[in-house]
Amino acid sequence: MSPGIPRPTLLPALLILLLSAALALTTLTVPARAAAPGGAWTVREPGAPRDGVTAVVRLDPADGTLTLTARKGAVTVLEPAPLGIVTSAADLTSGLRAESRRTRQVTERYSMTTGKQLRRTARMTETRFTFTGRDGARLQLVVRVADDGVAYRYVLPGSGTVTVEREASAFRPPADARAWLTPYSVNYERLYAQTTAAGAAPGAYAYPALFQVGDTYALLTESDVDGRYDASRLVHEGDGRYTVRLADPAVTSEGPLATPWRTAVVGDLATVTESTLVDDLAPASRIADTSWIRPGKVAWSWLDGFGPAQRDLAAQQRFVDLAAAHGWPYTLVDDGWKTTDWMPELIAYARERGVDVLLWVHYTDLDTAAERAEFLPRVTEWGAAGLKIDFMDSDSQERFRWYDDILEDTARYRLLVNFHGATLPKGIQRTWPHVLSLEAVYGAEQGNVPAPALTALPYTRNVVGSMDYTPMGFQFGTRTVSDAAELALSVVFESGFQNFAGSLAAYRERPELARFLEQVPTVWDETRLLSGRPGEGATLARRHGDRWFLGSVHAGAAATERVPLDFLGGGRWLAEVVRDGEDGALLRERHVVTRRDALEVPTAEHGGFAAQFCRATPGRDTCDEPVTRLPLTALTADPVRAEAEPGGTAAVTGRFAVETSGPAADVRLTLDVPDGWTVDGGDATAAELPTGQALSGDWTVRVPSDVRPGGFDLTVRAEYRAPDRPGSGSGVLHVERPVRVFVPEPGVTYVSDLPFTSASNGWGPVERDGSNGETDPADGGPLTLAGTVYDKGLGMHAAGEVVIELDGGYRRFTAEAGIDDEVGAKGSVAFEVLGDGRSLLTTGVLHGSDPAFSVDVDVTGVRQLTLRVLDGGDGVDSDHADWADARLVP
Repeated sequence: MSPGIPRPTLLPALLILLLSAALALTTLTVPARAAAPGGAWTVREPGAPRDGVTAVVRLDPADGTLTLTARKGAVTVLEPAPLGIVTSAADLTSGLRAESRRTRQVTERYSMTTGKQLRRTARMTETRFTFTGRDGARLQLVVRVADDGVAYRYVLPGSGTVTVEREASAFRPPADARAWLTPYSVNYERLYAQTTAAGAAPGAYAYPALFQVGDTYALLTESDVDGRYDASRLVHEGDGRYTVRLADPAVTSEGPLATPWRTAVVGDLATVTESTLVDDLAPASRIADTSWIRPGKVAWSWLDGFGPAQRDLAAQQRFVDLAAAHGWPYTLVDDGWKTTDWMPELIAYARERGVDVLLWVHYTDLDTAAERAEFLPRVTEWGAAGLKIDFMDSDSQERFRWYDDILEDTARYRLLVNFHGATLPKGIQRTWPHVLSLEAVYGAEQGNVPAPALTALPYTRNVVGSMDYTPMGFQFGTRTVSDAAELALSVVFESGFQNFAGSLAAYRERPELARFLEQVPTVWDETRLLSGRPGEGATLARRHGDRWFLGSVHAGAAATERVPLDFLGGGRWLAEVVRDGEDGALLRERHVVTRRDALEVPTAEHGGFAAQFCRATPGRDTCDEPVTRLPLTALTADPVRAEAEPGGTAAVTGRFAVETSGPAADVRLTLDVPDGWTVDGGDATAAELPTGQALSGDWTVRVPSDVRPGGFDLTVRAEYRAPDRPGSGSGVLHVERPVRVFVPEPGVTYVSDLPFTSASNGWGPVERDGSNGETDPADGGPLTLAGTVYDKGLGMHAAGEVVIELDGGYRRFTAEAGIDDEVGAKGSVAFEVLGDGRSLLTTGVLHGSDPAFSVDVDVTGVRQLTLRVLDGGDGVDSDHADWADARLVP
């Protein structure tokens, strides 16, 4: 561990056990008796109403098998389904005899850093049954019943190694129960669809699975999964029974072993949606001091530029500026940044503006202790606030052991965590409160989430933990809900990190949406489901402090939504509603209401609305609270790349504009040049630039006559102050943009300066002096091979070729050939040089991790030169092939 890195207190497991034991209020033990051949026992909360939740455990006297039934009042929500477990040492699914049972009341009070309710009290009745198998092996079945559900787990007492081969555990909803199910995948990224319990196709289904029996619902999932075990899924054989299937063929742990909780959240739809049972069952926090854990809103650039935007410092600075302009605390740099070297610079830039940076990383970069020991201190030293860790794609015990390790290590370095390509939340956010969100959802990055599937998520996936759906990506994909409905997702969907996926233009075009997003929190003191049904719609109200926020979204035709306001306290409230207008623009409307009123809001097809409520006081006309903003500015330099001969000149223009949240004060625009170069034109200054105004500077740069050939970096720099929020130190903020001036070598002909007789490319045009663009084929970055930037050359994408007329005027062709760094280690390409149709050189297949291949070919007498790139055949479409520093020697 690096010096100076604060170490959060990790509570020892023994202390957790002692605290849990102290919270047991009462215990009732039925003494051991002669082993009973059978029986039935009911577990319920003391004083529970007649329509309360109960669990019935039954031991069949004929074969010694166990079943569990769950009821809500007189309604059987889960019919008798088998219990039991098979280890390498014993089959504990039949031949069981009852030994004893022990009942206690469990009350635990705890606080969360995320979720639908920050302060929580869990009350459950727990009965521990002890059974003996045919060979004398013992099995403990622990059943817990709460007002909102039933859970059970197995405990295998004794020490030594335990190998679990399978569980007999299953759930059996009534055959005709409505069901909302999603097919199992390792990353939980599949759509929910409606069916029935017995009518669902045979196959594997993911948690959580929702079933409806009359007016009662049961949400099936699991809790308290870690490296002692693995995760499971539900397998339907077509008979209405859903069997628990482990991810591994076998699970091995040291005894005594307690399996995860097989969990059913039970109640009406509001009870299920508002439930915290999954967290209630999870182990207590392993982090004593959570003061450093700060949820919040995140500016996420992936859907506005994808990989190239993550490798572009200026693009990432723009998203820092976006976050600062709206008072959001974070920006996230996704996959691609690791091929750059400017991350410390970006983090310093962001911190100057009061924004923290989150970094994407592939889990394989952190899957060993050595990798974590190198990477985590490094990004912590840079000042990164947290990590988005991606592509775990497994529910195996091995992967959960990795989760145990990475969570302890990131907590030690005080790094916040967002898991993508991840397992489902199973109480992880209670045990490790620095986990602020997880994906495990078919989210907005898919670009086409149908409205019915979207409206199923509040009742399924989002019940069990924070969900990184990444809303607001208006510029991407096929729109399936209205703008107001998309805005409502900031309330309807809960996530400690809300990664808002919009472009800068998308927010600018929707000022009422941007204003609401400045106000909406990401953590909640209270959550209420007001109305809705899975697949049809959801209206949720969430309280943060003394303000209520409301989000409503529905699938279907335009309508008028009527929302009773009885969740409000007494007195008069100011309501501010943001809805779709007839012209497509978002409207903000104000009303003074009481809890006896109802909002009536016109909504569009697949529409919705968002609202906030605050106490109405004399003179108050908005619920908005002050937000500290910085001006959203834009600095450009033109041209980005230029050429100039020794002793020649190049013209450079810089422009600094204030786009929103102005003014900027004491603005100065300068141009820095290398030593020995001269500049005509002074600094441009302005005492103040309001929103919508710009400052320009024009300079003529003279290149020394004795300069060596090559590329030279100039810098357009703007410095300014934000009157409403000074920056660090002197309060002066800085932003820079590079200008590259290339001085050619005398007597050298660069291939990129010659006309093409013909050109074809696998993706977009052949680029002159730049790489092939990854998402926009005409917008590549600089040619970069193994960290070296080249000013001249051709950027291509396999398969493609360029034909150039030489007319026998050159002796040699030289270049550095390889796959551009912008695609990382991906891709594979073979390079070929042909002269008048005859092959002069073939490199063989080069990969993204290979060094550049030095090309030196005799082209004496060649009239037509062909440069060809061929697909390496690995199936990866990232074949960005560079002919860097491609030149012809006469």
